[in-house]
Amino acid sequence: MLRSYLRLLLFTFGVLAGVQVPGLITDYSQRVEAHLLESREALKGFQQTAQRFFNGDLQALVRHYRTSDDPVFNSDANSIESLLVRNQAFEREWQILQGPWLSRTWHVLVAPDAQLREETLKGYSYQILLSPEAVAWGLGCGLVLALVVESLLLAIGRIILGSRRREVKESWR
Repeated sequence: MLRSYLRLLLFTFGVLAGVQVPGLITDYSQRVEAHLLESREALKGFQQTAQRFFNGDLQALVRHYRTSDDPVFNSDANSIESLLVRNQAFEREWQILQGPWLSRTWHVLVAPDAQLREETLKGYSYQILLSPEAVAWGLGCGLVLALVVESLLLAIGRIILGSRRREVKESWR
């Protein structure tokens, strides 16, 4: 009976953990989108200047600022370049998050941007979604967790009991 309750507990824990996955992916995606929009807005004025004088090439604008003898322009070149790098990172993240659900999930769970992951986890509040995707994740995680843990415990039990049985059989001889 205890074994059945433990199995049920494991399954329930897996379901509750699994339904968090779609919410976490959604929160991460929204954070990426917000940062992307903010970085685009920060580059907007420089983009307009680059469009007017350098056919839209922001790198040409940065090179122009760097060749200037004015230290203010050199400093601005560094600022624009850091904005560009940041924007490109958000654009890459956004493109990855537009892919199929499996690659999107794999990316968010295994290889997200470290800063965005930290922000997402700090701001994340646990939720129980009842969307089909969340239910599928919950049931899948619950089943896998229950099967893996029970299989491990059974294997450990067989190893321990198997060695005891051999000892008992040998002592009877």
